Amino acid sequence: MEAGTQAEELHGSRLPAWALGLIPLALIAVAIGGFALLGGPGLGERTGPPVEEVTVERTVLRPGEIELTLRNDGPDPVEIAQIAVNDAFAPFATSDGRVIDRLGSTTLQVEYPWVEGEAYEIFILTSTGGTINAAIDVATETPEADLSFYGLMALLGIYVGVIPVSLGMLWLPFVRRVGERWMMALIAFTVGLLAFLGIDAGLEGLEIAAGAPGVFGGAELVFGGGLAAYLALAGVDAYLGRRREAAGEAGGAGGFYLALLVAIGIGLHNLGEGLAIGSAYATGALALGAFLVVGFAIHNTTEGLAIVAPLRGGAAGAGGRPGFGHLAALGLIAGAPAVLGAWIGAAAFNPSLAALLFGIGVGAIARVVVQISPAMRDGDGRYLNPLSVAGILAGILVMYLTGLLVSV
Repeated sequence: MEAGTQAEELHGSRLPAWALGLIPLALIAVAIGGFALLGGPGLGERTGPPVEEVTVERTVLRPGEIELTLRNDGPDPVEIAQIAVNDAFAPFATSDGRVIDRLGSTTLQVEYPWVEGEAYEIFILTSTGGTINAAIDVATETPEADLSFYGLMALLGIYVGVIPVSLGMLWLPFVRRVGERWMMALIAFTVGLLAFLGIDAGLEGLEIAAGAPGVFGGAELVFGGGLAAYLALAGVDAYLGRRREAAGEAGGAGGFYLALLVAIGIGLHNLGEGLAIGSAYATGALALGAFLVVGFAIHNTTEGLAIVAPLRGGAAGAGGRPGFGHLAALGLIAGAPAVLGAWIGAAAFNPSLAALLFGIGVGAIARVVVQISPAMRDGDGRYLNPLSVAGILAGILVMYLTGLLVSV
């Protein structure tokens, strides 16, 4: 038996490990190549009708013209034959031909004298007689993506992201003066706030994913993005934890590090929020009014409180007091992504990308909640003690009530 084992070891040692790992891959490649060269023996031609699945990714309105970007996420090529707007056929041109290959896209320029404020139903007829529907609830001209346009989107992102979060961070002196029990309640309030943001981002991501091309994943992009973000932050936590141990520091994350995690989670959420705002503005579904700006200011100011809550010494880990530069950086990390999101949403909104970004925001927020939750424990080690439960419910309630002011 021992001689046989030695013989097997000698035989296995003739090839390096990487070569042994490539052998199954090479055999798979040979099998696939042979199958393709033989034309798929045993598989006849499909006898059913072609499967036509086309998604309208973007609609742009210009004077006398409706522009539609189509994506073929079905298995068969699709040929566009005619277009009807409100039951009347309209002439059109295409950017990449009338035939859309699998995963391909084309842009249709439809000549139609649309009227501001009217609703339109667009029917795209394929060569096989199938129809693809697109709806314009309220027709309004799509703004041109010039310098003034990007400036307006940046100003909007600052109004609804940077300024409210920065104002909320002014609660830091109050946070440093409250007692231990009230600090525990504030951390619980932060958990409730973040939980609401995570649920809100997840639902919005799933809603956007429902209108995205299914071939790119749809809802899977939301869940995959969330899982990837959670694991990435968990990996960063583990790496930094090992470095703290190697440096002989006390266990547990510092207050500034926890505040940074909260800012990152809120920033990713505000990125998705900016996407929704920019897209709604570009399609005319959003009016830029003072009420909207004030509503976002009230809604997002509480996010600033969530960022500074871990900065009280001893509440969420020890650490020196951060300076003004550190606080400004936290505010920008949390609020500035709203500017980037507004730019992307208004200029080049893509539902698949938006769904992925919303999922990333959900995963980041979930990881932040896991990180700061230990600070809710009371003297008996209970997470869900009466005070922490009250704080969580208060955070959810505040976000719900202020969210009523900013429904987009």
